[in-house]
Amino acid sequence: MAPTIRREGSYRFFFNSREESRMHVHITTPDGIAKFWLEPIVALDSFHNLNARELRRIETLVKEHEDEFRAAWHRHFGQ
Repeated sequence: MAPTIRREGSYRFFFNSREESRMHVHITTPDGIAKFWLEPIVALDSFHNLNARELRRIETLVKEHEDEFRAAWHRHFGQ
């Protein structure tokens, strides 16, 4: 199960249920994917087929919506 927690433009932000316990968010785009840690700070974990400019844009969005993503994580995983 991978619940969508936000859509913004061509970006889909979601969690993968039962993946790992460290808080993070996945992002898909028409061109590729990325994963950002939400703890202890927002940080890029991995990506595929995205350039530096797009990664910076995604990181900005993750930081802008960090509180929303954290709250969604707690609701989804019951923590």
